[in-house]
Amino acid sequence: QVQLVEFGGGLVQPGGSLRLSCAASRSIFSISDTGWYRQAPGKERELVARITSGGGTNYADSVKGRFTISRDNAKNTVYQQMNSLKPEDTAVYYCNAVTVVGHTRDYWGQGTQVTVSS
Repeated sequence: QVQLVEFGGGLVQPGGSLRLSCAASRSIFSISDTGWYRQAPGKERELVARITSGGGTNYADSVKGRFTISRDNAKNTVYQQMNSLKPEDTAVYYCNAVTVVGHTRDYWGQGTQVTVSS
């Protein structure tokens, strides 16, 4: 069983930056499509950014140009750099990894709160 743990959430003013980290208990990100999702109160969970096992990335339109997803396989960690944060970015952010080699496995972290407010 793989555990994912997110770090880096917190309270930030509009226009500020945060970097989220998702650490895995063992090496899986190189064989997984990994995404950052978020869920705001009263809203459905949505995909924010994804990095494929091959390193390709894609982003939700709402965060393009502001968020960057990256990966460090040696550290078993995926990051999300979030710049120019807006109040509408406030949500619980979750890390998700879906293995694409062998049997498909779907792993979720526990989430980390990001609040953008003055």
